[in-house]
Amino acid sequence: MTINCKGELIDLSTPKVMGILNITPDSFYDGGRYKNDASILNQVDTMLSEGATFIDVGAYSSRPGADHVSEAEELKRILPIVELLVAKFPDINLSIDTFRSEVAKKCINAGAFIVNDISAGKLDENMMQTVGKLGVPYIMMHMKGTPQTMQQHTDYDDLIKDIIYYFSERIAKARSHQIKDIIIDPGFGFSKTLEQNYALLNRLELLNMLEQPMLVGVSRKSMIYKLLKTNPNDALNGTTSLNTIALLKGSKILRVHDVKEAMECIKLTNQLN
Repeated sequence: MTINCKGELIDLSTPKVMGILNITPDSFYDGGRYKNDASILNQVDTMLSEGATFIDVGAYSSRPGADHVSEAEELKRILPIVELLVAKFPDINLSIDTFRSEVAKKCINAGAFIVNDISAGKLDENMMQTVGKLGVPYIMMHMKGTPQTMQQHTDYDDLIKDIIYYFSERIAKARSHQIKDIIIDPGFGFSKTLEQNYALLNRLELLNMLEQPMLVGVSRKSMIYKLLKTNPNDALNGTTSLNTIALLKGSKILRVHDVKEAMECIKLTNQLN
């Protein structure tokens, strides 16, 4: 199982880590932490040295109830960071966390190479066509509604069947736009209650029937810290536990704030095989 990144095939038979770089002021864990070039470069250098294969940059907070950000503001935040990182780390595998096709296009043209879309093309009708023309890998996530309304959309006939149907339809649409490399993200914390998040994790292996590499992002999320009655800062141990379960159920990419610990999860679970 491979994806083509700038002409290089990245083998996902051994799971990989995607390090998170949020440059939003209001992200639930690291919002406002990286305010200048030095802090950004230091954090990315750390994640790469700890073993991250991908770095995912986002400039629009998608936490529940987050403020809406205009496209112009998103571009103003993210484009200079893409240019900064590509200049400093020429070989970086940079992913852009956006649901807007114009943001994706400008960032890919600036040197990024993956589009990570929380809406799977549902919030911008031009997204899949744009990604197809750009010829880059596409991460599509399961979500209903928008980041502002998603927690009002938690009704399902059958959670797993509904998610599989959703991805089947979205994958078919992506293929119609000649998108070759597709990664699915089940969307933990998006349009799901705490109980539904764990029901999904419990049966996560069923998503392997879609025959696409799966990305899992549970890092320091409320499904962990609310259950443990703690906070995001104290949710690393819980994150490690759930990352291990995700790997055992077939996840090929872990999207995390803490790269070193995720790499250890991968090394330990690989030993089982």
